[in-house]
Amino acid sequence: MPPSRTSLRVRYAETDQMGVAYYANYFVWCEIGRVELLRQLGFDYKQMEIEHGCHLPVVEAACRYRSSARYDDVVTIETRISGLRGSVIRFAYRLLSEREGAAEAALLAEAETVHVVVDREMRKCALPEPYFSAIRQSMDE
Repeated sequence: MPPSRTSLRVRYAETDQMGVAYYANYFVWCEIGRVELLRQLGFDYKQMEIEHGCHLPVVEAACRYRSSARYDDVVTIETRISGLRGSVIRFAYRLLSEREGAAEAALLAEAETVHVVVDREMRKCALPEPYFSAIRQSMDE
């Protein structure tokens, strides 16, 4: 499956006085990409919580910053699932900036988040079947 692509515009509130996006916002943008990827697979995170009592807390996050996002840039988040094992899901992200007048998108950052599937009591559990199959199938395409 090709990466899921989601775009957003960098808001003024996400930047410092020089108009450069604050580094922690990249993880917020990754979350946007992750939620949209799940939606494209046919389910949304809220329903996972309600119907199956399934939660996906982040247990590890890494980001390699390549270039600065700036106020009013259009950022495209490419998200894919890079690993799935029972109760662990790994997401990979590429954040690109499409600046006006630029010939091609600039790579802003590459990131990864690792999630452990837990139940309502925060006990590790297996990812419920409808989600596991959909994710596994998307990785095989």
